[in-house]
Amino acid sequence: MKEVLKNYSGILFLLLGITIGSIIGIVAPSFVEYIKPLGDIFLNLLFVSVVPLVFFAVSNSIASLEQQSKFGKIILVMALTFLFFILTAAIFTICAVYLFPVSGVSGSSDMITEAASEDSWGNRIVSFFTVGEFTALFSRQNMLALLIFAFMTGFAARKTGEAGKPFRVFIASGYEVMKELLLLVMKLAPIGLGAYFAYQVSTLGPQLFGFYAKPLGLYYIAGIIYFLVFFSIYAFMASGQKGVKSFWTNAIYPTLTAISTCSSFATMPANLQAASKIGIPSSIANLVIPIGTTLHKNGSSMSSIIKIYVAFLIIGKDFFDPSNLLLALGITVFVSIVAGGIPNGGYIGEMLMISVYKLPQEAIPAVMIIGTLVDPLATVLNSVGDIVAAMFVNRFVKD
Repeated sequence: MKEVLKNYSGILFLLLGITIGSIIGIVAPSFVEYIKPLGDIFLNLLFVSVVPLVFFAVSNSIASLEQQSKFGKIILVMALTFLFFILTAAIFTICAVYLFPVSGVSGSSDMITEAASEDSWGNRIVSFFTVGEFTALFSRQNMLALLIFAFMTGFAARKTGEAGKPFRVFIASGYEVMKELLLLVMKLAPIGLGAYFAYQVSTLGPQLFGFYAKPLGLYYIAGIIYFLVFFSIYAFMASGQKGVKSFWTNAIYPTLTAISTCSSFATMPANLQAASKIGIPSSIANLVIPIGTTLHKNGSSMSSIIKIYVAFLIIGKDFFDPSNLLLALGITVFVSIVAGGIPNGGYIGEMLMISVYKLPQEAIPAVMIIGTLVDPLATVLNSVGDIVAAMFVNRFVKD
């Protein structure tokens, strides 16, 4: 019994914090503003710790790989896995909205919209992949640029051979230090996540029963089915029945973290811990999970389809026209890559969707509120999906 309590003490304390936060959010919403700073402090500590972890984890993984061919195989399998999962989630959602159509959806003119950036598409593409200052790399808003820089650093460390050995030791040591720092920060999770969850319940709860109940209900039902069924299938494909049991045993903590924070970025430390307990080699987990946090998003894929579908309902156009469906799949893949691993990071993708389809401005409030309200489950699908993706990649890169 003592051993069980020891193994699950973190989860139990986290559940206790979330439960208390939920109760406070429901019965005393006016009190939430006093405890929300505790959640903000925790998330800020988590974010500033995770950014250097991403750099050290990715660069160390590349620098420490002994076989160039194996590295290339990992990258290829990872890219194909991400694309397969994203498209499967999108097609599953298209089938769901086709079988269970929604009607009577309307936008809210009172929603405050964010103006699209005046930058050209060329400038936006440049900003996705690079930054103009070295210090800007270490911002969670520039994760893709940081990943590319970490890749290049790892390659350079490999190419320098013996002369680069001290640097390779440095990044390996930095990775271990940042892991330990995150373990210290996560000690505050029950308090921080409890406070943040109280804020979510108090602010988002009432809106769930408004204009968007039907599409939201469809998303949450389809999302939960995808989470339970498809993730189990992926885990079985990766490691059989043992893989399914191991995945669900270790996916609890990341799932609770994702629900509480609405951030794939904040869930990454829990994902790395879960991957280690499942037995995924660090050379794979330290590539797939950090990169997946930015580039692999099952939940964003499903929410993209729902938002496009709702926008088409509002303007009275046929979503199921073949050309519209093909374009929706293309946008979904791109949105799933662009959407950052931070709360409400999908606004860029939503603006992209409106622009590509040339939808009227009235559709913007609808897709924004849908994106906000599906964020908890979308984050779970995004972040926990990185664990099963790492299992999948590990299955196909074994010698």
